[in-house]
Amino acid sequence: MTINRLASRMALIACASTLAIAGGAQAQTSTPSDQQARIEALEAQLKFLQQQINDLKAASAAAPVPTAVPAAAPMPIQVAASAPAAAPKAAPAASPLPAATVSIAAGRPTIASTDGAFTASLHGVMQLDTAHYFQDKGLPAVIGNGRDLNSGSNFRRARLGLDGRFFRNFDYSILLDFGGNGTDGPGMLQELFVQYNYAPFKVRVGAFAPSVGLSDAASQNGSLFPERPAIAEMVRGLAAADRRYGLQVQTSGENWLLSAAATGGKSGDAQTFDEQQAYVGRAAFAPIKSKDWLLHLGVNGGYIATPAQAAVGGAYALTLAERPELRVDGATLVSTGALDARNLRHLGAELAVQHKSLLIQSEVFDLALERRNAAAGVSDPKFGGWYVEGGLVLTGESRRYNASTFAFDAPSIAHPFDPKAGQWGAWELAARYSVLDLNHHELAALAADRVRGGEQTIWSAGVNWFPNSVTKVSLDYLDVDIDRLDPAGGAIPLSQGYQAVNLRSQFAF
Repeated sequence: MTINRLASRMALIACASTLAIAGGAQAQTSTPSDQQARIEALEAQLKFLQQQINDLKAASAAAPVPTAVPAAAPMPIQVAASAPAAAPKAAPAASPLPAATVSIAAGRPTIASTDGAFTASLHGVMQLDTAHYFQDKGLPAVIGNGRDLNSGSNFRRARLGLDGRFFRNFDYSILLDFGGNGTDGPGMLQELFVQYNYAPFKVRVGAFAPSVGLSDAASQNGSLFPERPAIAEMVRGLAAADRRYGLQVQTSGENWLLSAAATGGKSGDAQTFDEQQAYVGRAAFAPIKSKDWLLHLGVNGGYIATPAQAAVGGAYALTLAERPELRVDGATLVSTGALDARNLRHLGAELAVQHKSLLIQSEVFDLALERRNAAAGVSDPKFGGWYVEGGLVLTGESRRYNASTFAFDAPSIAHPFDPKAGQWGAWELAARYSVLDLNHHELAALAADRVRGGEQTIWSAGVNWFPNSVTKVSLDYLDVDIDRLDPAGGAIPLSQGYQAVNLRSQFAF
């Protein structure tokens, strides 16, 4: 401690002593209650004085003795005189502000209070796709057949967000996305919700993706392929999907999960005269969870009670459509077109088996739409689809089974990429076959009865490389077959087959 700091401490002690003496003189002319208040104030001042003296002794003992110290001029101490008044009670000592800890786990910066009641984590996702499409150059120039799909690159996802906890039992998430389908997006609110946790229940409200299936519940940061199977992606988009306004209640145990949500429109969508009203639910069960084996069973469903009203006095149109499991080109090659609907429901079944580093999972979906004001002889259409996919981690790791979503995430990385140490991360082979059928009575003589949405089948194969828990590189091959008749009843060729190769570069924290 320097001489100046010692002098400041001595001046402070002298000032406190003078105040104590002045307070004692005033106490003699006051009432008993006033005297008691002043006594309490004096005791607090004396404690403070004692602490300063102790600090001064410790500092003096530790400080080096200077060879020469110039004499310091005495500091004048002034005490303002005032009329006798009741002295204020001594203020209680302010409790110290809780300290915060800063950490980075798996590349994710987190600030947290020492008691864990408040946290804030920054997270980001970059997924850059580069694809090339191999198509028949002789396709006619017809709208809807995607005759020249765009080979190139785009950010499929470019997300930045903040999530965490407040007051211990509340979770929150704020997420913006600047990626897109075919072209990079201008940026929009992807997710914004608050969730209250009261074990074993979780209640979430805001804009988010309600749980509606096995593929839907899994994070796309660690998925087997760049996109979900077409049928699963289409179904989740009907009454769930990202940006969906909703209220969800979820409860789970060690081997089971139940969730239900009421949903509306989506953040960023064009305004309608009345938003869609729908409900989704899911039940998942893992009857076998051992070191080497895991069996997953599940069912899910959704019901659009009232489609969005797109025009005054009616027009409750629903369109079922989906892109071919790659978004470098955003073209949709199968679509029912707008169907005037009273309601729509879907039912789905989930199955997954995992043995060590091998995972096989599948889902099947059935959809039924009830027409509004259907003419005689016009039936209510039904659609469906299914997929089966699997992955084998060549380096021996297993994909993680997320206990909060009952879905599979990326494998844990046993040996992060480090060539000097002879470590190469985790490598995985993946394969998938998916079917999406949007045809209904496509050969019926009555034009109003048939729906020629088309049937899409896709074979996919790929290899995934996880250098560490933050980065991922995948190379995928897709063989796409579109079988579709002219919806207008003519001979417009909408069927085709093509192949595509896609390279994805990703970092996510």
